Amino acid sequence: MFAGIDEVDWASMEHAYGPADDVPGLLQGLASADPAEREGALDGMYGAVHHQGDVYACTLACIPFLFELVVDPAVPDRGGIVELLTSIGGIDLDEDDEDEIDEDEIEGAANYAMAAAAVSAGAGVFFALMADDDPGVRVSAPLALATLHGNPARVLSLLRERLAVEPDEEVRLALVEAAGRVALRHRPLTDQIADWLSRLAAEAHPPGLRLAALAQLARCAPQALPGDVVRVVAGLLRQLRSSPPAGGTEPGCRGTEAHSEPEPAGTEERAAPVTLVGQLRAMSAEESAGRTAPWTADLLRTLHVGLDDRVAERTALLTDQLCSPDRWQRIDAVRMSSGLIRAWRGSYSELVRLVGEQLGAAEPRLAEAASHVLEELFGLAAPAADALAARVAADPGAWVKEWASGPPGLGSPVKALSRLGDARAVPALAAALERPEVPHDVGFAIGYLGAAARPLAGALRRRLGEVGLDEGAYDRASPLLAGLTALRAGEAAPEVLRVLRGAPEYRGEWLRTAALRALGSFGPAARCAVPELRAMIRRPGTSAATEAAEALWAVDGDASAVLPVLIEGLQAEHAHERRAAASALGRLGARAEVTAPRLRALLGHEELWLRVDAAIALWEVSGRARESVPVLLAAWEQNRHVRVRVAECLARMGAAGAGSDAAHVLRAELASVRRHNAMDGGYGSHDTYEDEKLLALCRRALMGNTGKGPTT
Repeated sequence: MFAGIDEVDWASMEHAYGPADDVPGLLQGLASADPAEREGALDGMYGAVHHQGDVYACTLACIPFLFELVVDPAVPDRGGIVELLTSIGGIDLDEDDEDEIDEDEIEGAANYAMAAAAVSAGAGVFFALMADDDPGVRVSAPLALATLHGNPARVLSLLRERLAVEPDEEVRLALVEAAGRVALRHRPLTDQIADWLSRLAAEAHPPGLRLAALAQLARCAPQALPGDVVRVVAGLLRQLRSSPPAGGTEPGCRGTEAHSEPEPAGTEERAAPVTLVGQLRAMSAEESAGRTAPWTADLLRTLHVGLDDRVAERTALLTDQLCSPDRWQRIDAVRMSSGLIRAWRGSYSELVRLVGEQLGAAEPRLAEAASHVLEELFGLAAPAADALAARVAADPGAWVKEWASGPPGLGSPVKALSRLGDARAVPALAAALERPEVPHDVGFAIGYLGAAARPLAGALRRRLGEVGLDEGAYDRASPLLAGLTALRAGEAAPEVLRVLRGAPEYRGEWLRTAALRALGSFGPAARCAVPELRAMIRRPGTSAATEAAEALWAVDGDASAVLPVLIEGLQAEHAHERRAAASALGRLGARAEVTAPRLRALLGHEELWLRVDAAIALWEVSGRARESVPVLLAAWEQNRHVRVRVAECLARMGAAGAGSDAAHVLRAELASVRRHNAMDGGYGSHDTYEDEKLLALCRRALMGNTGKGPTT
């Protein structure tokens, strides 16, 4: 084994972390008899040689040696090596990708192509591995063939033959998944594969196999799913939870949650794995422990991805899961509910209510998962308000979450209840304000509560007065300033002014910005700050002067003093400073009409967000929408993240009359089932909130005449 490995000039190559002269050691480590060494070697391959999916020259040089390893039955854990080869050779660059490649990426694209060719050329070895003695190899080989081999018809034939004789359930599921992969990669075979999957789903097969077939049907041929797919899947889940669990522990039921058996006396505590691969394996093992069918969650996720915009069916399926006596099925349903609601618009009241019920579960992972989902829903969490309030009242110890590093934060139930504007969160926030270190997000929570949080103003003011103006001032003061800003607590102006005057050099700019926003929110109640604000605007063209001018206008209303500063701000070097000046001018309204030509000149600026802010300000100072609306609608189409700001302006303009271009755009948005900011493979914590806000603004802009009922 490894003949010729020393003849490769590894030192002349590089991987993600420098010279590749350590690669021979990693390859040899994959064949080690020591499990820890094998794990470390595999971790090194993914971490450096195939870092985040990249293919380097040294990655290409590894391919022949990796093939040597996978065909040697004496090498343990070859399934992981098969998966590594599948990842190295399985990157497809379609024509669209190739069109977007720049000169700096040409070498990388060439490496991907060479890797795909090299691994595909050797993919024939995976046929023999389909009957390997090691189940881990048999699990990995089907997907390798489906991804890499150039004869999909032959691969499909072997998958079907192997399914009839394969004894291991997890391998059988992998065979079905591989068939779905073949269908996606080779569309001429899709109908044939869909027919086979339909028969697997309908015939007297074990429930896990039938569920796997339905999941792959949803993925590659959703039109072939049975019309009563929700009823069928719900029935399969009932069968699965009646089967003996994988670890021999009975599945838990609502109200009588099963817990893991305690470790026998004298059992040694295992050391935590140090490699990423080891950590992932440990997490997977912990997640699977005690489950009846550990792979059910993956199958259901695949099914949901395939069902895509069939929101009503997906909601019905999750609703059924949330009524399951099996805590694991409920945990999976809670997590999948988050993904559904985050990406798709729909009617979720009953689903959310059932998620709220899980807050009272004895299984801590279930209650925690539910609270995290509700935290992201903001107003949509209303059906779970009473359950959240009960959870908060029952567990004061969870009001604040401590972290190993970084400042403390509010617990998920408290944040979720606050984001509903529910006054029952106030005692928890009051307690948080008395802690030695105030949670970093307490001010934002107060902002959602509005007038209900007014009793907290005194504590916010007192704590702000106690903040030492040293290098840690920003971290300690910013949550307090955010809360005072939300409450417009003008009585705290002296304390805020102290912070403004004494801001330290470290993060001082951020601290001054927060203080100026607070003073501006106080309005005339902050008159004591006028001399300080007038002094700050004497340096026009700076971001601090613009922020001070905006605050001075809100406090004093002296347009003649702030107008020259904001005009100068429109000429600032950075686009974000120009944006701030434009937005501030818009708040002056007709008193800043003299700036209309300057704002009009920015409508063609290359920075989209500056064009939007200038267009809004132009309308606000001139009262004429004709020039602004086309700019706003163009930005709407170019960048979905600008839509909330545009819709808010259109709602104030009243520019969405029947038959207008704006009305057409707004109605199209309301008709979409997909959330405007939904992303594949990522999300933001406020995505659902922002999308629901957009929908409300669209309806308001259309004066309620949408012809549609609410989506939630």
